[in-house]
Amino acid sequence: MLKKLDKYIIRKYLSTFFFVVLIISLIACVIDFSDHLDDFNKSKAPLSKIIGQYYFNFVPYINGLLWPLYALLSVIFFTSRLAFNSEIISILNAGVSFGRLMRPYLIAAAILAGMQLYMNSEWIPRGSKAKIEFENTYFYSHNDEGKRRNVHLFLSENSKVFIKNYIKRDSVAVDVMVETFDSTGLRSILSADKMTYLPEGKWRIEKYYTRTFLGLREDIREGKSVDTTFNLLPEDFVNYDNAKDAMTSRELRRYIERQKSRSAGNTEAYEIELHRRWAGPFTIFILTMIGMSLAARKIRGGIGLHLALGVGLGALYILMFQFSTTFVTNAGLPPMLGVWIPTFIFSLVAVVLMFKAQK
Repeated sequence: MLKKLDKYIIRKYLSTFFFVVLIISLIACVIDFSDHLDDFNKSKAPLSKIIGQYYFNFVPYINGLLWPLYALLSVIFFTSRLAFNSEIISILNAGVSFGRLMRPYLIAAAILAGMQLYMNSEWIPRGSKAKIEFENTYFYSHNDEGKRRNVHLFLSENSKVFIKNYIKRDSVAVDVMVETFDSTGLRSILSADKMTYLPEGKWRIEKYYTRTFLGLREDIREGKSVDTTFNLLPEDFVNYDNAKDAMTSRELRRYIERQKSRSAGNTEAYEIELHRRWAGPFTIFILTMIGMSLAARKIRGGIGLHLALGVGLGALYILMFQFSTTFVTNAGLPPMLGVWIPTFIFSLVAVVLMFKAQK
């Protein structure tokens, strides 16, 4: 059962949090609008699409990245006010332990963490897909929308495909060669003039011939047309840098597994994104404990000093996260460690601050 104290603190936490979200969202929209004003004018994008397709999805996207920081600032802001008004001291003097006082903070943090987890996994990626479509239509319409010439892709650990030209509109590959290897070396080569993707998930190969190497012998066959399956889909030719942002967590896992099954590699950015979506909600708990431990003590300087400490800690966390993820891409650090190391370090900081907090 929630007591009056619990409801009071939860209400303060959530109201302050969403006030911070509103203020920073407005600031972010103003800054982004000023940056893209020329793009809006040049592309003649309809106002309905600017608001409904772009900014309606831009706000959740930018907030999803900063929710843990919002939580830290919100806790510090309203807890400092409680401490400044001597409410924290009165609560502790009434016999409420520090651990009991922390409970409503963690309940509110759990509500926000659950919301962020859902947003990161489903809502924000679906919105990002619409936002990216808008950007590619009105901002970057001149860009090449994927791999179209001299495409090299792994189909599996032992096979790869070379495509001279790919026509995205018709899902047609021209001048195709598939090489298959075994433990002894090159096993077979399939060459075709054209390869078309069919709705049922197969590829139709036209004017093809195969060369199979059987020791010292060579088996050569040719044909006009045949339908077959490859571990290859039309979306494999799409190569947007922000494609991972438009994938739900379920789609991210499938993509990573598929790339690994093909030995294609280069999945670090996608694995970092997947782990970030889980680390963010957990970080809300950590920063809530840090913020409460710092702000519960009444000190000279009050809210201003507490907010400065909060901003400094938030900036330090973001810096550590960027630093550790750089090791993932450049030094071979596992993506899970790269994402969770800053969270683990801040967990230790939270424990130390809780022990030293005003009791």
